[in-house]
Amino acid sequence: MTERKPPGVSYEFWLDKQIREATERGDFDDLPGKGKPLPDAGQPYREDWWLESYLQRQGVGGEGLLPTSLLLRRDLERLPETVRRLGTEYQVRRTVTDLNTRITDWLRMPHGPWVNVAPVDVDEVVEQWRSRRQPVTTTPEAARGHAGSGRGGTDRRTTWWRSLFRRRPEAHP
Repeated sequence: MTERKPPGVSYEFWLDKQIREATERGDFDDLPGKGKPLPDAGQPYREDWWLESYLQRQGVGGEGLLPTSLLLRRDLERLPETVRRLGTEYQVRRTVTDLNTRITDWLRMPHGPWVNVAPVDVDEVVEQWRSRRQPVTTTPEAARGHAGSGRGGTDRRTTWWRSLFRRRPEAHP
């Protein structure tokens, strides 16, 4: 344990004395990284270098430091791209509802910089999602909408669970 600074002695003199005595004892001889260059020694000086290196070591992007209002604005801008990757209408509705809940919570008690955000109309986003989806077609007749597909010219795709209950002709020997 380090001794206390005696009264009447300046901190600078006392610290220099402590470092000199530790060097003489050899306390700094076998430190890890001795003789190696400092990381980022050739980089220009930045005041937040320690924060950038910490975030990089932890694998966190700078977005983790943004205030809630800016995160909401970013999520609103990325909503069409996020929704486009979803496979079902339920997932789309759930994603938009979660975003609307976060926006409403922030609007009730705003903190951080003020950014103009408002809840999104779920039905409108679902309609846009539907219009951007490519229809699944299996036959050229179904793609063209010809009357040869069976039920009055419409191609009704059977879901997997309905196909379980569809009557199938029994094979008689």
